[in-house]
Amino acid sequence: MPPIQDPKVTSTRLNLSVQYVCNMAGLPLRPEIRRWARAALSVDRQRGGQITIRFVDADEGRGLNRDYRGKDYATNVLSFPYEQEPIICGDLVICPSVVEREAQEQGKTTEAHYAHLIVHGVLHLQAYDHEAEKKAALLMENKERLILASLGYADPYLN
Repeated sequence: MPPIQDPKVTSTRLNLSVQYVCNMAGLPLRPEIRRWARAALSVDRQRGGQITIRFVDADEGRGLNRDYRGKDYATNVLSFPYEQEPIICGDLVICPSVVEREAQEQGKTTEAHYAHLIVHGVLHLQAYDHEAEKKAALLMENKERLILASLGYADPYLN
């Protein structure tokens, strides 16, 4: 008979679905995405998650941003959290054309910018916020810096 699992113990398993619905070269591969997402999930404690990351074209990104945030433009990443306990459940939508443009404007590699945005989005799925108050924004940014440094990336806020 299998051992009885304590319901208070959270799983550290990451069930990751990656959807590439736009046709662009240079999109990050699933192993990189998994590494970035897992690092963001373990920022406070080992946590599991069920996360879908969808790479979309500018039209879909703009439509989702308009419909869910009331902003009529494509943005780099959108987060759709569903649950935080016992595991993180949610979706991230990433618009590569925006990511590539921003990386170039900010003098970053595209890889580093994707890593930042996936970490940023996974923190949003865990209820971190940077829009409501300055203290929360600083906390989230510091978490991002620590996670990205542990992955070998520079501070994304230096530019």
